[in-house]
Amino acid sequence: MKKKRRSKHSQQRSLDDQASYVCGSCGEEIVVPLDPSAGDRQQYVEDCPVCCSPNEIFVDYDEDGSARVTSTPE
Repeated sequence: MKKKRRSKHSQQRSLDDQASYVCGSCGEEIVVPLDPSAGDRQQYVEDCPVCCSPNEIFVDYDEDGSARVTSTPE
């Protein structure tokens, strides 16, 4: 599997139930739900609800429980 570079668009939050990323195609800030029970490192594809372009979403949890969400256009 080819690794993709992560974009600079990210937001950090502490144990919240949602976070956001910026769509690489249209530039809109998109809010996504967080599910810490899915693991410390998560990766999935989600279509932007504004422009319908697919984005690969990465969620990484730190030891303190804060989540870092980044995205790349797919």
